[in-house]
Order: sequence, then C-alpha cells, then structure tokens
Amino acid sequence: MSTASALAIRLLVCASIAFSYPLSAQVIQSGRFELPIQDDDQEKFRAHPLGENGIMLFRRNLTQQQDQLELIRLDTGLHQHWRGFIAIDRNSVILKTQSRQNLFFVLLKDRNYIGGDFRIVAVHIDKGNYGYYTVKNYIPFSPSEFVLTNEAAMIGGYFNLRPIVLYFSFQKQLSKILPGFFNLPGELNQVKTNEDGSVDVIVSAKNYQKRRGLWIRNYDAHGELTRTVVLEPEEDKQLLFGRSIHLTDGSQIVAGVYGRFTEYSRGIFVASVNNNGDYAIRYYNFADLENFFNYMKAKKQKRVKDRIERRKIRGKKLKFNYRFLIHDLIPYQNQFIMAGEAFYPHYTYPNQASIAGRSFGYYGNSFGPGSMYVPTRTDVIFDGYQYTHAAVIGLAKNGNLIWDNSFEVNDVRSMQLEQYVTVKTEQDRIVLMYLFRNAIRTKIIRDREVLEGKSNDQMRTNFTEEKVDVKSIESEKLVSWYGEYLYAFGVQKVVGDNGRSRRVYFINKITYH
Repeated sequence: MSTASALAIRLLVCASIAFSYPLSAQVIQSGRFELPIQDDDQEKFRAHPLGENGIMLFRRNLTQQQDQLELIRLDTGLHQHWRGFIAIDRNSVILKTQSRQNLFFVLLKDRNYIGGDFRIVAVHIDKGNYGYYTVKNYIPFSPSEFVLTNEAAMIGGYFNLRPIVLYFSFQKQLSKILPGFFNLPGELNQVKTNEDGSVDVIVSAKNYQKRRGLWIRNYDAHGELTRTVVLEPEEDKQLLFGRSIHLTDGSQIVAGVYGRFTEYSRGIFVASVNNNGDYAIRYYNFADLENFFNYMKAKKQKRVKDRIERRKIRGKKLKFNYRFLIHDLIPYQNQFIMAGEAFYPHYTYPNQASIAGRSFGYYGNSFGPGSMYVPTRTDVIFDGYQYTHAAVIGLAKNGNLIWDNSFEVNDVRSMQLEQYVTVKTEQDRIVLMYLFRNAIRTKIIRDREVLEGKSNDQMRTNFTEEKVDVKSIESEKLVSWYGEYLYAFGVQKVVGDNGRSRRVYFINKITYH
C-alpha cells in the first residue's frame, strides 16, 4: 500500500472525562466524550468501533479550498489519541467504513455520478498514516455492502435490480465482478467473510416456479466461485431473507424468515447444509414459538394464545404476518442465537384530510356529510418504521429450535430500517439492550427464562446538575464495542442549572453488571 505523509495531529481540548458511576444497580457508565457542535457544521460525526483499539470518529468537511475527511481516534478510555484531516475529491461522499487488524478503511464515491470508480482510504489506526486505493468500476450500481478480507475488499450493491459484488485485490490493484450474478432480480441478503478468507454471498430471488429461494455462493480468497447451494422452499412457502454461519466441521447453518407472500413473514426457517451441499430445512410458524407474543399486554396476549390453542385442537394453524429485520447469527455456548426485530411502516395524513372540523378514516371516507374534499388512500405520507418487539431464538447445530424469548421495543420509530436491539451474550445469561430518548432499556434472559424484566436507565452527562433536552436528540444508538462494553452515541442539547445550553456530539461508555 502506498503511504503518504502522516496525518497532522491536532489535539482538541474536549470534554472527555474518565469517571465511573452507576446509572442503576446494573448499568454502569465509565466514561463520556463530548465534542461541541456548531450551528454551521454541515455534517455530523459518525462513530466506528475499533474493538480494543478504541473508536474512530469521522465526517466529511467542505471548505472553500477543498473537501476533507476529518478523523478523531479515541482510545478505550474515550481519550483523544490523535486528530487529523485528509484531502479528498470534491463532492466525495462517505458510503461505508470498515476496520481490519490495525487499519481503518473509508469507502468514497462522487455524489454526482452513479457510475465511475470508487476510492478507498486506508488509515493506520495507531499513527494516522494513510494511503489511497482506486477501485476501477465500469458498472453504475448503488452500493449497500462493504466487507474486507486480508487480501481484498468487496463492494455489494444493485445494478438494474440485480445484485452484484465487486471484488478488489489490494495486492494486484485490480477489480472484477464476482461470477454468478446478473441472472435474475433479487435481494442481496448478506456478504460475509470467513476465517479462512473465503466469502459467502446470500441472495434471495425467485426460482423457475416463481417461488423465492436463497442462492448461497461461496468464493475463495481470490474471488473464485467454489460452490453454489440453492435453498428451495416447500410449496406455498417463500424464503424471504437469510443469514449464515459456518461450523467448525465445514458445514453451514442458514436461518431467516419465510412467508406465503414476499412482503410478510409467517415464521422462521433453519437450514443445515453439509459439506456436499445437501441440506434440510425446518420451518417454525410464529404461532409455534413459546414467547413470541410476550411483548403484548397481558389480556391481548391471552386472547392470541387462546386462539392458537383452539386452532390446534381443530388441527389447524393460526397464521400471523410480520415484517422482520434479521441480525447476524451469534455463536453461543453449544448453539446459535438468531435475533431480529418486528416492525411496520407508519403513515400520517396531510392537514387537508381534515376540513371544516371533519376527520377521515383510513381510506379517506368522511365521518360527516357535505365534505368539500374527500382524500384518497394515496394521501397518506410515510412517517417511518415503527418497531414493536425483538425476538431472540436459540438454535441447535442441527437446526432444531431449542428456546425462544422476546423483548418489547417501545416508541421507537425510524426513517431508516436498522438494527436497534443489541444482544450481548455472557456465560450464563443474555443481555438485551437498546437506546431511546437518552434511556437505556434492558432485559436479562437465560434462554426462555426471564432473569430480570425490562428496566429503564437514564444516561447521564458530565455533571449531575445537567439535563438532556430529550426533544433535541438526534441519531442516538447503542453499539457493541469490545468485551463486556458497549458505547452509546448521538447528538444532544445539554442544559445546565443556569439555563445555558450546549449542543454536543457525545459518546458514553457502557457496561452491565
């Protein structure tokens, strides 16, 4: 890799305090970093976890002379290690970031041109030295995935509704499209690297019977296709989304959601794939799960479970339809954990849907005669994804379901569909956590057992007399970091007891005891 001059290290006097006090008997805050935000700041900082190397803050700066990539490296105590600026091409946009070994990678592209080359900036985490890679690309596609091996970078995305993956060799400085794509429209479910340098790519697409299945392609470290396994669903089922993990014997577990139609899922599936590519799929309807509906209020939950039992007595199944976001599979003891969040799109109505004091129903029907305007269903406006709960499921290595549990997600609505609930596995328990409106919400389970019900702990600032203006919070999130630690980050307005306020980008170091 070509190495340019070292990053200029600018020390910033910022509010980074090494302290430790409990938010409750369990949630411990052991550090906080604050960075003042000015009203004219064009882009906010984002945080990328570096494990035991700390955290990298990054953002794009636009100046009159040039565009810059601004970086701040924090150690695990949230102390600034160095700060620097890298000149980047005008109109460059930050697409994705990744870290591997002692390097931090930033994927860039011109915001005004859907085609053209990509640029990768590789930054040495300890010293701040950096170098550039130009990734030649002749296909105008929209990137959604960026993963790394020791030898290559892979950029996944879509061209004309067809998933593709661009492979770039660091050593040869050459790029190519991985073979096996361009056949049918589909959805890129996962681009996953393995310990041996190989890469698995999972695509959900329709087969010749017009049913959606999963194409699992494995590539070696040089980007050569070594195996393709196609998971075919049973009749009247469609495999909507899947994630995979490899076992030590070379076999593979693929788990995800299935449905009758392509928009909603009716349950989960688990496929065990052996070394020869042979597989067996097990299906579990949501009604088969013991604790899936525990997020509901007691009376509603009882009504649902009573309906399920009545249908079972008659030899029938009650069918539930959910939209589900699936996380990566997590190794745990002698099993695997599959986790995901249920959500639904939320819509609002424009002001003109209420005229002369009249309100309108879902399809725009007036609840009073003589209305001058009757809106239609197309008048609804998308208002974000509303989350309902997370499901956590324990799977045996042979694909059998061992246990399930759930975690109620209150009030969370997001314009972007992303993972909110963090799953932390410990020796004898599993900690489920998410951050919303400056509060960490937690539930502790041991398989199907609930060790501690949902708790709600407010995060604190540097001083006890300060308060956070909850309505001002932006882009808050809780992320797994290293070991037992997590970090929370976002933008807040902090108000002191004298009434003065400041707007900051914050990072809080969190652990659970």
